[in-house]
Amino acid sequence: MKNATNRTPVRRPETQSNTGDAAAQFNRRRFLKAALGTGALLAMPQVVSAAALGRDGATAPSARIVLGGIGIGNRGSYDLGCFLQEPDVRFVAVADVKEQRRQAVKKMADSKYGNKDCSMYRDLRELLARDDIDAVLIATGPNWHAAASTLAAEAGKDMYCEKPCMKNIAQCLNLAATIRRTARVFQAGTQRRSLPNFAFAVHLAHTGRLGKLKTVHAQPAGLRTIMSGWLPAEPEPPKDQVDWDLYLGPAAWRPFNPKLLNAFNFEKGGGFMGAFGGGGCLEWGSHCVDLCQWAAGADNTACIEYEQRGNRMYAKYANGVDLVMRDDGWIPGLGSCPVRFEGETGWVETADNGDLKASSDDLLVGKGAKIGGYPADFHVRNFLDCVKTRALPRANADVACWSHITCNAANISLFLDRPLKFDPKTCEFPGDEEANRLRSEAIREPWRI
Repeated sequence: MKNATNRTPVRRPETQSNTGDAAAQFNRRRFLKAALGTGALLAMPQVVSAAALGRDGATAPSARIVLGGIGIGNRGSYDLGCFLQEPDVRFVAVADVKEQRRQAVKKMADSKYGNKDCSMYRDLRELLARDDIDAVLIATGPNWHAAASTLAAEAGKDMYCEKPCMKNIAQCLNLAATIRRTARVFQAGTQRRSLPNFAFAVHLAHTGRLGKLKTVHAQPAGLRTIMSGWLPAEPEPPKDQVDWDLYLGPAAWRPFNPKLLNAFNFEKGGGFMGAFGGGGCLEWGSHCVDLCQWAAGADNTACIEYEQRGNRMYAKYANGVDLVMRDDGWIPGLGSCPVRFEGETGWVETADNGDLKASSDDLLVGKGAKIGGYPADFHVRNFLDCVKTRALPRANADVACWSHITCNAANISLFLDRPLKFDPKTCEFPGDEEANRLRSEAIREPWRI
């Protein structure tokens, strides 16, 4: 599927003639006479396949979304599997700095389509330069998410981007502004926005069935912020196997060490304001805090106060709703990524196994069928539908921007080990130079975009 408003028309070679314009014109009467003279040409039945017409359940080529992938590892392979099962998707290319992953994704795509057509690139810019690609799946490490998304938007691609999508407040604002300016479709990979148990819990909060909403609770999966590590230098592999410089991308340079190649957590070199990860409240909070923002009616803002007390982070929205980030005290058995919404007259709690618990069984009437395991299928489908209609997806760039800002501001409070106040209108910590410096980080050339 090609978006005509964002594609440069292809100029076809013009037919050259030495006999003048009049002789070059193909006269309609002459054509019919010649065709009727052959007889058999017009008598022959013209067969068009059902697939070409989009019949028999097939998707016509004109309605297909041509997809590329950038940085497809473990999580990305799962996402790609969700895309490949959609009949209106055609996956044609992968870009990855690791040869092993390029080959694995090519095998996955070629096996699906029964051919050898999937192209491989080491540099994402080569993939983005293809004008036949409509959208990209971005599943690199967090270090690359914002930069890759910005490059994709500038190249006229829509994008489904894994989380956390932005590592700091400056990236949040810049990426959201880029998506608005380029009018691209952006879906953050916070797939729980598309799952019925979480949506139902938010519905209870929005419709007043819990009474006036007072407190929302999110699991951050760790309240600590450390800098990325600097491991001893080891010989770099050949660039075709692992492009270390491209792997670092926007991050500050450091010597190659194989332990850093999958650095997305604290132990492997991630962490707050580090080379590869977001750390602290951002890694897991990009899911759970996002759901709390949705419930609190705060999709276009961030918390205004932050304070760590013991092993919990307490924050507050301007509308008076409190946000508590905690890893303890959850109802057992509900699974990972729990959230809890508390109002003046009731509460609801849910997580990844699809069950809901509430202060009253009456609150759970109409909750619908249970779907556990946090599948991304519904979220992927929502993205694809929006690529076609140009509507805003559920986890669009502005939604992702503000939930990530709340997480990043909490990280800064954790890192400085003191309470902070934040102004969502200016996106600054008023009068706090030390905190304001942590809203961004140095970006390595040529990735400062």
